[in-house]
Amino acid sequence: MKQTLIKSFIIASVLALASSGCKKILDEEPRSIYTPEFFKTEKGILGGITSQYAHLRFIYGQPYYYNTLETGTDEYTWGSSADQNFKDMDFTGVGNVTPTGSRSDALWGTAFSNINTASGIIENAASVPSITPAQVAEARFFRAFDYFLLVQTFGGVPLDLGAGELKFNTSASRGSKRNTVPEVYTKAIFPDLLKAVNDLPLTPRATGTATKTLARLYLSKAYLTYAWWLQNPNNIPTYPASPRTDPDGKDAAFYFQQAYNIATQAIDNPGPFALENTFYDLHVGGNDRNKEMLLYADHTQESAFYNGAPIISGSDAESGNGRNGAVWMVTWNYTVIRSAPNPNGTGSGVSSVQREAAQSLGRPYTRMAPPIGPFLTTFADKTLDSRYDGTFATVYRGNWPKGGTTNAVLYNANDLPVVPGDPIFTFLEDESQTANIVYPTGASFPGKSSNNVGGGVLPGRADFVVNPRGISRIVFPNLWKMGVYRTDNGNGLGQPNATSTRPFKIAKFSELYFIAAEAAVKGATTVAGKSARELINVIRARAGKWRFSNKNNAAFVADNSAAMVAATPATIDIDYILAERSREYFGEGHRWFDLVRTQKWNELAGTYQICGTTYGSHTPQTFTRNIEPKHYLRPIPQGQLDGMQGTAAEKAAYQNPGY
Repeated sequence: MKQTLIKSFIIASVLALASSGCKKILDEEPRSIYTPEFFKTEKGILGGITSQYAHLRFIYGQPYYYNTLETGTDEYTWGSSADQNFKDMDFTGVGNVTPTGSRSDALWGTAFSNINTASGIIENAASVPSITPAQVAEARFFRAFDYFLLVQTFGGVPLDLGAGELKFNTSASRGSKRNTVPEVYTKAIFPDLLKAVNDLPLTPRATGTATKTLARLYLSKAYLTYAWWLQNPNNIPTYPASPRTDPDGKDAAFYFQQAYNIATQAIDNPGPFALENTFYDLHVGGNDRNKEMLLYADHTQESAFYNGAPIISGSDAESGNGRNGAVWMVTWNYTVIRSAPNPNGTGSGVSSVQREAAQSLGRPYTRMAPPIGPFLTTFADKTLDSRYDGTFATVYRGNWPKGGTTNAVLYNANDLPVVPGDPIFTFLEDESQTANIVYPTGASFPGKSSNNVGGGVLPGRADFVVNPRGISRIVFPNLWKMGVYRTDNGNGLGQPNATSTRPFKIAKFSELYFIAAEAAVKGATTVAGKSARELINVIRARAGKWRFSNKNNAAFVADNSAAMVAATPATIDIDYILAERSREYFGEGHRWFDLVRTQKWNELAGTYQICGTTYGSHTPQTFTRNIEPKHYLRPIPQGQLDGMQGTAAEKAAYQNPGY
């Protein structure tokens, strides 16, 4: 393993647990150096455990890694301001995934460093009597967690980081040998997660720490993913080359059953976890550490140190040092919208929707854009199902006084007056009014200073509009569910240029229902009340409950659970589960893994439609992706190969085929 991957402790700042008493949060203590000797003390072990949680910030919320999980799927493509980091992931001829350019490198370096830290905890904890088996189990969970991410992304990866398989390495080593996929699962992931399930508590020892329920979620998901790998329905190649057989002689059916059993055990014995009452409650800012959340990469507005990034910034970077900048990538530049100061639509255009640290707004980057398909198919039901309204920001309201503009009234579409809080720009829910929309040929109508983003007009409406089939690479709904949330805006725009201080959601209790349902569809024997349809209907029933309408920015109480359950097909298949997963987890970094696991990537994301890159583009274009079997694995980062000893042929053999 290259030197930079094994020097887990010799870093500028290490996160340490200050006290092991009855603390309810994890305290992070900076150290200039973290030596193996220090790691044999109580404070060192506790610091290593805390660093396991801190490392999540360098993976989740990292915008370029986030891009690798979403761009190129049926949820996202590249946006009008995309650079090659994003275009490379789309497979439509505008770039190529290469060992040098692939941004999966963010995972490789972070994960191996943390794996070595976890191994150090596991090896040294026995010599520190005050360290409990439950605390060691946290390290076992994270070692398995990182290996699970790695094996899904790259195929087989090294278990020996320089001191032996799963051993703590303290010496620089430039050699590396990749294990096979079955070896990674059966030697590392499964044993660590089984031990974590046994030793972790049902109730977290501190806010956000690992629990038995979390370990069961990942164990069941690992069983599910491995079962698919064994089955290999589309004959996708693996690397390093190995038979698609289990070392213990178990078949795919066995692991599908194990996935079902473990997931349903977690559902039946949840500890303090449960589904939130509504989808809105799950995602509304200020409620991030809710009862449904099993794991998150934590951030906070209260402290730049604990946030891992500045909390006040005139123009912060989108990545680096654990910043949570992912949502910027999927935010279009709504600040270009203009309204007119004069009743006839003339005068110097006024920025009527200004950049604000608000959940529906935030800092625009326009690097990634959702294609048209999800708005017509995945989220076809926008009336009964609350998840469309709870996923996207579709109405952009006037906020100009917060930025110091004093006009009491501005003039917008059809030269109609608007006041602060009124809709200025709206994405329509369906195509029923499309025939009546009049679009400008460019950004604005002739002689008018309003619009500026190519919005259309409907008779009698003061807001500019875009129909679903008019969504483009430059104008598209923002991802409300991940939008910024601050409590220090006062009467102004707040700190929209600081990266998000919200935790990045990683694992939810709801996913246990999806894992069990998918395993049931794949043949697992079910128990009463937990068929695939019954499990999915628990999620769909919750989706039918509303308590707030983002579209209307007002309380809206409705219970459409019965109708949602009745609309569920009598027979559930994998395509339906994947559609439900997208409705539930759209844009959260799950999609590439879901499509690769089920080998549905080409089938569901091989083509897509979207309009162009300029304001006023409302004619859908069809794009075809060239997704080859080799793309089901990402390339080993070039930095890894450059840091290794070995001949060119040996390094070529280390790389995944086709790269």
